[in-house]
Amino acid sequence: MSDESPETDAERLLQLSEEVTRIASLVAKLSMGRTSPLRQKYLATNSNEPDVSTETVSWLIAARRCRTRYLSQELFADPAWDMLLDLLHAELAKKPVSVSSVCIASGVPQTTGLRWLKILEQRGLVLRKFDARDRRRIFVELSSDTSEALRRYIREVIEPRRAGER
Repeated sequence: MSDESPETDAERLLQLSEEVTRIASLVAKLSMGRTSPLRQKYLATNSNEPDVSTETVSWLIAARRCRTRYLSQELFADPAWDMLLDLLHAELAKKPVSVSSVCIASGVPQTTGLRWLKILEQRGLVLRKFDARDRRRIFVELSSDTSEALRRYIREVIEPRRAGER
């Protein structure tokens, strides 16, 4: 991770985890249908703004998984955030995501993943849609508000920091 001590790395990882949790909470609030000026600011579409790349989202997912090389995975269970990142990556890659796949991406047992998926759906963050070719299969996708909020978060918080490391 760096030339710093393992304790410093661990502290930084914990700080990042707390920040991710705070941002996920903000994304949830922004996507719950409130029409505040803050929500409009974050969700307003600007066609001149570049989109988020699948590479950046892949990097963020890999960075989250990398933490377990340093500390126990149980410290970083954040299934909702992992699901949202996986769904954003799939959206950018234009790939459908099944219910079972998004549960796997959560990094928790299937039943826990399903509970989290239900919460995300109840809060309007994700949508379930039947597969047009096979009505027995259900896909999951981000709501448009959630997608835009995640993209803005990545453009504002992740991309500038990533650019600094190059």
